[in-house]
Amino acid sequence: MMVPAMNRMQNRSANDDADRDLPVRKDGFSARYEFTEDHLQHAAFLAKSLSDGNRLRILVLISNGRKSVSAIVEKLDLSQPLVSHHLKELKRSLLVRVEREGPFVYYELADSRILDVLQILNDVATDLLTERKMF
Repeated sequence: MMVPAMNRMQNRSANDDADRDLPVRKDGFSARYEFTEDHLQHAAFLAKSLSDGNRLRILVLISNGRKSVSAIVEKLDLSQPLVSHHLKELKRSLLVRVEREGPFVYYELADSRILDVLQILNDVATDLLTERKMF
């Protein structure tokens, strides 16, 4: 399932550039965001899980409903061991829910907000690459 395209500019305010000049706290972060070390560790944990294209493809596929390993293998044209490896990582990071029915194991997206995160990451990447003049 493709996430509906959002207008990237709708999320930007006229003050976005001014926000860059917010006072910096003694821990190095701007006053606009309150991040503890735990927050950053949690975000890094999820970011690492989202850092593989095949994992992202799996997440998008199962966002349409639960799928068995064999269905994921078939739809994404990946090997069964590779899919199982990625599902193990996604399960470890709590991004998927697992349900066993007899000999079959089904996976589904644990939280639909993950799709929002993927859309935001895509929007930021698109904006940054569009603004890039040299490689």
